[in-house]
Amino acid sequence: MEANLDKVFIHNLADVATGDIGDGTRIWQFAIVLAGAKIGTECNICAHVFIEGDVIIGDRVTVKCGVQLWNGLRVGDDVFIGPNVTFTNDLFPRSKKYPARYLETVIENGSSIGAGAVILPGLRIGAGAFVAAGSVVTKNVDPRSLVRGNPARHVRFIVEGDVNVH
Repeated sequence: MEANLDKVFIHNLADVATGDIGDGTRIWQFAIVLAGAKIGTECNICAHVFIEGDVIIGDRVTVKCGVQLWNGLRVGDDVFIGPNVTFTNDLFPRSKKYPARYLETVIENGSSIGAGAVILPGLRIGAGAFVAAGSVVTKNVDPRSLVRGNPARHVRFIVEGDVNVH
């Protein structure tokens, strides 16, 4: 699917090599998006974001500054990814040695990941979950669960309409 570029904003200082971008999406300066990446509608890809080619981003997703989305990442709809969140896709990285296939990490619909969190590869962040800023996620996160710390641990479940998630 090629984007209707009249309905997509791509800053002139961004480097975007994919045409699979939904209407209403905005991609800001110094963002790099590789060929093959899929970005949904009404997303906001902030400055200094890097997106590899085997990444799928749903609709109405916000990716704040300083985030890198590596091959194998699947992001659902209505997800918030805070500034400087770190995703990984290889449990045993070595220079110039690449896995046959990168581990798939899934961020389900409506999840929020706070600034500076680290998400290890091959995990699933459940729908509506909240990962607190600075957390290191080493295992799957249940839907509607608030996790925090290093390693991230379950604090409580989030109820519908809850805005006070600390």
